[in-house]
Amino acid sequence: MPRLHVNVDHVATVRQARRAAFPDPVEWALVAERAGAHGITCHLRKDRRHVQDDDVRRLRERVTTVLNLETSLDAEMVGIALESGADCICIVPENRQEVTTEGGLDVVAERPRLADVLPRFAARGAVASLFVDPEPAALEATAELGAPFVELHTGSYANARGADRERELGRLVAAAERCAELGLRVNAGHGLDLENVAPVALLPGVEELNIGHSIVARALTVGAEAAVREMLAAIAEAAR
Repeated sequence: MPRLHVNVDHVATVRQARRAAFPDPVEWALVAERAGAHGITCHLRKDRRHVQDDDVRRLRERVTTVLNLETSLDAEMVGIALESGADCICIVPENRQEVTTEGGLDVVAERPRLADVLPRFAARGAVASLFVDPEPAALEATAELGAPFVELHTGSYANARGADRERELGRLVAAAERCAELGLRVNAGHGLDLENVAPVALLPGVEELNIGHSIVARALTVGAEAAVREMLAAIAEAAR
């Protein structure tokens, strides 16, 4: 059964709407851990639109499961990630104009920077992954660069309906199978919720699902612990 890593970015989004001290994404992360989350994910963006530098420091001090930090290839952000002490680093694309991450990293175009950054993360003991679309060229370039993990971008699947969703699921299945052939380990995430998570939880070899917005949104109705437990139950039911 895949592990569940809960992304706390949107707790920080609510806080930053008022530039207030609450809700605190760190306290929320601890509640998610108590509810059974296997890890905590956050994305420190260059524009600091939600998670702040101090949040990353406090998460590292208090998270007792696994801390996964998402970062772009911007030099400043790479430097912060290297010093963060995060257990895992996921390299993602970043566009100032986007509402949220809109697609996978262009691994082929970013090969020079990735070839420089990936060994630096490994030297710090952080497990690196690349957030990629389920495309063969991205997977093959990732394997050639020596990154141990990909995180498959599930946004197109999550946004699709009917036959289009089945088609997108087929792309994810094919990508997961290709990862196995290339020796890449597989995580997945983006846009997953209680309604669409089961097929992704069944992707061949998938080890971890990163889910944030839907859990935070659901928590407004049922509470944080209940929202995390609902998602854990949905993943477990898929595995059964």
